[in-house]
Amino acid sequence: MDSSVPPNLFVGDQCGTNVTDLDLSVEERITILKRLSETLRTSDNERVVLIGDVMLDRYHHGYANNLNSTAPVPVLKITRTEENAGAAAHIAQSLSSLGITVDFHSAVGNDVDGRTILNNLKKLEVNISGVQVIENHLTMVKTRYFGSRESLLDRPQIMLQTDIEDPDGIPENITSRIRNGAVQGVKGSTAIVISDYDKGVITKESARNLIKEAVQHNIPVVMDPKLTGLDRSGGATIVIFERRGLDLLRRRLGKENARDAAMELVKQHGWGAILVLGGNSGVTLYHSDGRRVFTPSSIINPRQQIGLHDAAASAISFALGNGHNLVESSILASAACDCILESKHGDSILTRESLMLRIDEISWKMQISDR
Repeated sequence: MDSSVPPNLFVGDQCGTNVTDLDLSVEERITILKRLSETLRTSDNERVVLIGDVMLDRYHHGYANNLNSTAPVPVLKITRTEENAGAAAHIAQSLSSLGITVDFHSAVGNDVDGRTILNNLKKLEVNISGVQVIENHLTMVKTRYFGSRESLLDRPQIMLQTDIEDPDGIPENITSRIRNGAVQGVKGSTAIVISDYDKGVITKESARNLIKEAVQHNIPVVMDPKLTGLDRSGGATIVIFERRGLDLLRRRLGKENARDAAMELVKQHGWGAILVLGGNSGVTLYHSDGRRVFTPSSIINPRQQIGLHDAAASAISFALGNGHNLVESSILASAACDCILESKHGDSILTRESLMLRIDEISWKMQISDR
């Protein structure tokens, strides 16, 4: 376990060169799950500083039975449309639904889409005073089109995705205002979450200032970076990747396997750990002390995978902020991902109730299988 290491680990320079699989016994995993369940039931004093890019996620659902008669493209008959706050705003919603006070710092345009995001945040009682509203600025919108045959609407496929964003980016004075507000909120928080989509809210200076401030106050930093922005993540407690992202970096580094690539990245950037999301293949934690911990998924046939990063970041910040270690936090992140994998499209806000039910179900299944 991590009993010898504080949860907000900043010891990349102590990274070992050998990776050791930590095969937790069924009894150990059940014990961890029980501790996590108890925390979910009793925690009520967390405050997380969240900074990052936001977007409006728009989903068009329908069925596509035919091809266009004049071009080889599917014709989607839209039956319903949903709009949700996305990216860091989506994390803010999940954190709030977990019972955490969110100190949220970001920016939107003063347009219809920006106001929709702010209204969605207000509905979940997220404090939006730290969200800057920019005049004459386009709020980022990601639109996905889902379709299937009319008789198979329970398992739609994504057919097309479109992105709209402001070509001029975020003004420097706004970025500075966001950074200063976030840094001022670090003291007294239980965790910092940096959600970087490389759209202007997070700069190298803002990320470094936040992480430096967090280190001074012994506060864990959870970071979800773009692969192009790894230079902004130095010193983070834990960094979240997808499996394909780590594989891309493995090839760039010339490493033979994911383990070697992960440990090289941990050493280079001074991270406490990397958490690799594999969808229904489970999650893998690469710890800076050399340990590798794999947690399988409990979902066999996933309904969707949109929102895995946000759920993992929310769960990890919840666990670390309540004194759990990196191994325990990775197990909670796995359960959070399972909640998303099993949810319907567009229904991907992580709640305390759904996470408690998932934890208890996993624990129960493990006890049954161990008999």
